Amino acid sequence: MKKKIIIMLLMLLSITIVWSQTYLDPNASIEARVSDLLSRMTLDEKCGQMLQAEKNALNQGDLANYCIGSILSGASSTAEPNNTASDWADMYDNFQQDALNGRLGIPVIYGVDAVHGFGNVYGSTVFPHNIGLGAARDPDLMEQIGTVTAREVAATGVDWTFGPCLTVPRDERWGRTYEGFGEDPEIGEMLAQKYILGFQGTTLQGGEKITATAKHWIADGGTTNGIDQGNTVCTEAVLRQIHLPPYIPALNAGVGTAMISFSSWNGTKCHEYSYLINEMLKNEFGFKGFVISDYNGIQQLSGTYSDQIRKSINAGIDMLMEPNSWQSCISNLRTLVNNGQIPQSRIDDAVSRILRVKFKLGLFENPYANRNLLNTVGSAAHRAVAREAVRKSLVLLKNENVLPLSGNSGSIFVAGKNADNMGNQCGAWTISWQGESGDITPGTTILEGIRETVTGARVTYNQSGSGAAGHDVAIVVIGETPYAEGRGYDTDLSLTQDDISVLNNVYSAHIPVIVVLVSGRPMIVTNQIDNWDGFVAAWLPGTEGRGVADVLFGDYDFTGKLPCTWPRTMSQIPINVGDSSYDPLFAYNYGLSCSASTPAPTGTTGPGDVNNDGSIDIVDALLIAQYYVDLNPPNFDISRADTNCNGNIDIVDALLIAQYYVGLIEKFC
Repeated sequence: MKKKIIIMLLMLLSITIVWSQTYLDPNASIEARVSDLLSRMTLDEKCGQMLQAEKNALNQGDLANYCIGSILSGASSTAEPNNTASDWADMYDNFQQDALNGRLGIPVIYGVDAVHGFGNVYGSTVFPHNIGLGAARDPDLMEQIGTVTAREVAATGVDWTFGPCLTVPRDERWGRTYEGFGEDPEIGEMLAQKYILGFQGTTLQGGEKITATAKHWIADGGTTNGIDQGNTVCTEAVLRQIHLPPYIPALNAGVGTAMISFSSWNGTKCHEYSYLINEMLKNEFGFKGFVISDYNGIQQLSGTYSDQIRKSINAGIDMLMEPNSWQSCISNLRTLVNNGQIPQSRIDDAVSRILRVKFKLGLFENPYANRNLLNTVGSAAHRAVAREAVRKSLVLLKNENVLPLSGNSGSIFVAGKNADNMGNQCGAWTISWQGESGDITPGTTILEGIRETVTGARVTYNQSGSGAAGHDVAIVVIGETPYAEGRGYDTDLSLTQDDISVLNNVYSAHIPVIVVLVSGRPMIVTNQIDNWDGFVAAWLPGTEGRGVADVLFGDYDFTGKLPCTWPRTMSQIPINVGDSSYDPLFAYNYGLSCSASTPAPTGTTGPGDVNNDGSIDIVDALLIAQYYVDLNPPNFDISRADTNCNGNIDIVDALLIAQYYVGLIEKFC
């Protein structure tokens, strides 16, 4: 009896101790929980929370012993034995158990580059890269993509994606061009908020949401000559006009984290630029999440390792992504605080920001993988969203009455290295960092999509383009092979000689040729395009290649518009809409449809210049008016021209459009 009483008293004492720890009380406010936990932490534990380590650089017990705040899997860091979602969940739970064994039981937050779906995981749904989504310009679709990605990430336990990339790419030589939505900030402004809401929801809770990252703060897409991690030279006015706008809706949506750019602004590395982080991001725009460095990013700063840590933390970075140097970083950070070179208040602010995100995610209550979601990874419903994204991302740039194709009869010839190659159509950040060619993950290639779509026609495939003679039409799928930052920098975006050889083989058959270009950016096609009857920019479509066939064969129309200017020659790069000298092959926002095969006249020297004389004049205005009133095509999207919103395209609309172009409406009356 005495023993039972002692046990009951111990249980009551244990309960009392637990509930006296406010940070463990799910009913307490987040701020109260943060304050309570912070008050219980030693300096060593606080320093540990400010570090993110690569999972392959950790030993059993490290998370608990050092109170490490975060783990990442670099883009080529996958889960054993088979890199499935279940393998990831097992790995995550093991790491999380280690973290919870620490003195205070603080869960770890795990980050990955789920930048177009959770591409690291074998069998996941891989969406088009951002340049394609910029061509689609569909905010509601972006929210669906964020929701699907979050669900597949949460199934593995992972809590955090290093995305979306809100860069505004201004030079196609840059190897990360495809990571941005487009060259004009208006596209990022349009899409960012819904994408963040898809990832995070409004509260971050619910078991199917993850925290997102606004990156790379700031102006990484504006570096001189498109050099990766280079120097963006511009005034603050230009910085705010071009590079800042996509971040504003992301911040308004409550994005949980922000990642600093490797690059510099006017010669100063962003990782040490206090004005950009402390003054602008945190103070001016009221960012309440936490700021993380990029991969070993602080190591590009001048001085000793201790100097690099001091500069970056004092500049406002809250968590240091030091994948393999984490132990030395913790030691140096502690010394800097003890020496007074980093204020204790700066440490407390950083740790508070990190803990706040962890509490919002519900990690203290639900620290393990949501295995109920495992069967959704790569599911038919998720792939249907990706297939829709592919359809909407395609941009029709030329159509000499060959599209849409009929799949009911005749013969179709398919050629090119990107027609039947899953790795090439997914691009980088898929299974591995730089990506790779071949059958790297389940999905439908463009060729397989064509074969599944065609019902009565004969489909023949030859990668080299040999044997095209006698067919009714050829679809040639060419373009780039996978690359990421660094390796992707290119000063010659011409088609490769191999692709030209394939084209020449097909040309010799004297049949109509449709080119589908799989690439992360515009390529120089000026010397070839006259030989093409149809030209489609497919970007990097991901795993659902049937979305390409859906549009080629007319089940859906082309709706995508160019998110970037298409140059005639390499000498024109950088070329962007609004330049004083603007003579591209295809202008920003250009894109045809099959239901209106002759678009509203835009020419190629700029919107509205239908007579291609380099200016917008009264002739242009009259031709535009004629197009909308006399030559209005059937099935035209009326919202594009119905300026007076009366349900019709009439002379008032035409005059208002003319006024928009030249401001001379009185001359028409």
